[in-house]
Formats: sequence, C-alpha cells, structure tokens
Amino acid sequence: MPPTLASLVQHSALKLTVRAGEDRLDTPVRWAHVSELTDPVPYMEGGELLLTTALTLDAEDPEAMGRYVRRLLGAGVVGLGFAVGVNYEDIPAALLEAAREEHLPLLEVPRRTPFLAISKAVSAAIAADQYRAVTAGFEAQRELTRAALAEGPDAVVARLAAHVDGWAALYDTSGTVLAAAPEWAARRAARLTSDVERLRERPAPASAVVGGTDDRVELQSLGSGRRVRGALAVGTGAPLGTAERYAVHSAIALLTLTTERSRSLQAAEQRLGAAVLRMLLAGQPDHARGVAGDLYGGLLDAPFRLLIAEPAASAEPKEGEPPLAAFAETLEAAAARAGESVLTVPEGPEGGERLVVLAGDAGAVVTACAAYATREAEDAGLVVGLSAPTGPIAAAAAYKQAEQALSVARRRGRALVEHEELASGSVLPLLADDAVRAFADGLLRALYEHDATGRGDLVASLRAWLSRHGQWDAAAADLGVHRHTLRYRMRRVEEILGRSLDDPDVRMELWLALKTTGADGGGQS
Repeated sequence: MPPTLASLVQHSALKLTVRAGEDRLDTPVRWAHVSELTDPVPYMEGGELLLTTALTLDAEDPEAMGRYVRRLLGAGVVGLGFAVGVNYEDIPAALLEAAREEHLPLLEVPRRTPFLAISKAVSAAIAADQYRAVTAGFEAQRELTRAALAEGPDAVVARLAAHVDGWAALYDTSGTVLAAAPEWAARRAARLTSDVERLRERPAPASAVVGGTDDRVELQSLGSGRRVRGALAVGTGAPLGTAERYAVHSAIALLTLTTERSRSLQAAEQRLGAAVLRMLLAGQPDHARGVAGDLYGGLLDAPFRLLIAEPAASAEPKEGEPPLAAFAETLEAAAARAGESVLTVPEGPEGGERLVVLAGDAGAVVTACAAYATREAEDAGLVVGLSAPTGPIAAAAAYKQAEQALSVARRRGRALVEHEELASGSVLPLLADDAVRAFADGLLRALYEHDATGRGDLVASLRAWLSRHGQWDAAAADLGVHRHTLRYRMRRVEEILGRSLDDPDVRMELWLALKTTGADGGGQS
C-alpha cells in the first residue's frame, strides 16, 4: 500500500497531530512538497501533502484562507502540514476554520520535526511500496510461468484473475472466448466480442479500456508481430496497480508464446500441407496419408470438402492484414475450437492470389466459411467456391468442382457458391456472360431488324412456337393468329437465318438466345 495521511500520523518519529479532516486520513500521498507561496497550485500535480510555515500567507484572514484552501483542494492536494512555533505559535483560527469547513486534512507539525523528515518518510514509504509491488510482480511472473509450462493457457488465465483480484479472459482471432476465470466471467467476456473485433483491426500491439457498470476492463492484443493472434481481457474494480500491471504483462508474453506458432513451424506445416494436397490431386491418396501422418491424417479418413478462395476482381487494396490471411485464420480458429483438422494452402506469389482449404464435411470449418461469407466476405473482397463432399480418391474432381463454383461466384458477384447449387439450379443464370450475350445478339439481330420495319413479329412468334414445342395450334392461339400465319412466319425465320427449324440444335440455340437476351416479344435495337 502507498503511504497515507493516516500512516504518517501514526509514524512515531514525526509527532504529527490531526487538527481537521479526520475522515479523510486514508487518502494516499504521492509526495510531500514544501511551499510558502500564496498560490502554489501551478506547481502541484495532485496527491501531494503540502508543507508550509505560512511565511507569506495572510493566515488570519478568513476570506483569504477560504480561497487558499479551496484552491488547494481543486488542485488535488490531499493534506496540509502546518509548522507551529515558527511564524505562528499555533495554527491560526482562520486557516483552521477554513480547513474544517472544506474537509481538508490539516496536520500540525511540531517545531522539532523538520519538513525534511516528513519528505524522507513519504519517500521511504513510496520506495517500500514500489519494492513490494515489484517483488509481488516477479512472484506473479514466476507463478504464471509455472502455470503456462505445466497446464497451459487456461491455467495462466486463472492465475492472472487471482493476482488482479478480478477476472480475466482469453480470446482467439475471431473474438471467441477460449478461456475465462472465474467461471462466471465467461458471460461477461462474451459481451466484449465487438470490442475485441475492433482491437483485431489495429496493428499489434494494441490495447483499449472499456468501462462497464461493475468493472473496468483492459483489452490487450496478443502477437509478436503486427498481426493480432488473439486478445486478453482483464476486468477489475479499479485501475491496475504496479504489481497487477507486472502480472498482466507477464501473462501477455506467456499467452503470446503459447498461442502463436513460430514462423518456421508455420512455414513447415504449410509445406507439408501443400505436399499432401499435391499428392491428393495427383491421384496418390495412399502416399498423401503417409505424408500427412497425425497432423492431417484424420482429415482424410472421413468425407471432406475442398474450397478455393481468392480476392474479388473489384476488391480494392486495404491496409492491415490481407483478406486471405484473415480468412485462413478464421477457419483455423474454428477448427481449433472444435478440435478438427484443417489443411490450408496459399497459392500464388507469397500466397497472395488464392487459398485452397481442405476441411471435414459438415464440420466447424465449413460452417465458419459459410458464416464468414455471409457476414464479411463481400466487405473483405473475397469470393469462395466450395466442392461437394468427397474422399481422397476423388480429390482432383473436388478441386475442379471448387474451381467451377468459384468461377460462378465471380461471375454472379456472390461471396460463396457451393457446387451442389449448380447441379440443382438452372443453367440459365450461367449464361450471363458477355461472350454468350454477343452470340445471342448476333444470332437474333436479323430477326429484330426485320420486326423493326413493321413487316411482322417474328421474334415473338419464334418464342411462342418454341415454348409450345412446335405445336402450331397452341402457339397460334397464344399469339392470336391463324396457324397458317404462324407457319408463314416460321418459314420467314428460316429464310432470314438460313437455318432449319427442324434441327434440334438450332432450336436449342435459338431458345437459349431468346432467354439470354430476355426477349419477350418486344423489339431490340
């Protein structure tokens, strides 16, 4: 504990007497300062015990003393020590009354007690308190280190909560609570997810203080580089002291070491994952299993999916972590929470062009991918293609499926497309391509030009006839014309296009051209 006015009064060598402010003696003292100025406030920082002999004060003027005391309180002075037997034999009544009225602690300093003795006592008490804090901090550091080595991150969080007399929580990169202590703190920590996400957007190391109704919470990012690997929350009823600050800094260092893999290990795992993926795509599942070992072996024993992600063509470069790296961390964090394996392989220069992921079907990674695409992928500028469930022997086919889904996602402007959607959907949306539109316009242009002259409605007639599968009466009824009129129009279509409507390929191309251009019987310029 830092020195207080009460501890100075109890100091047997100082012989101080309390004359006013008896109810505020538990106030900490940051320093003892001597000043005979009528206005020492400009030289105060707050928390001082001011010592004076009233050499220049008009100490017997009630109005002047009222202003003097109020000025001291406004500057944060915690007490006034008045030396008697120097300029005044006793504390002047005006000063005593002002101190009592404003509840300013007023200590009588006997003549035989020099101000220097009080300053030394305060300095010695502050030094002793700092030594105790540093010693306690080092002890906390040793205890946290033992916990990290023996039990892991959960134990570090639990020990830290005990040291700060509050609560603590550890988050992953997505803002999910990995550990919290005491147990009730998990609910409190979960309410800070949005604050953790904002912290994640800033380069590491980063920190923030958020206030609650019941506690003060400090958030600290975890990570040895500029990329945030997680976050630590510490909730207390008051600002952290020196010893508590030592404990928090130690916990940050230890949790960083336990949550962040070394760059060499990460690079080695990526090379191994890339080798496993190459073997799968080359049709060598047995060799892939042998290389994967315990790291990825379990992933190949059940149906899995392949997904490919890449930056959207319209995405603008943004500051901070690359979108593909952030996406990979989100999926890896989901796998870690669920106890699943996931294989992520960056492709292209420095892994910056696309990301290939192999994850268990219907697992946490696939779920996280869908959630990410729904919530963030469009903002992050990513497009993702996802294959159907498959096994090691068909990995090459799954890779092609993911690429096809990715191509469709890119063309449709969607964040995520699953290959299964393509099989169950319509082929028509896939025709939204400039080359296909150009073909359709070229194929139908002569008919549109004919109709523009007012000599008939060949486009609408062709559409009606094709939609009725060549049934003359039904198509003519739809158009409100005689079937002979419709027959004449279809002959004109064949003459203008130079193609036979008896050819099923021609009918298919004309129908798709009509659907692609959205022709509904109206004209086109």
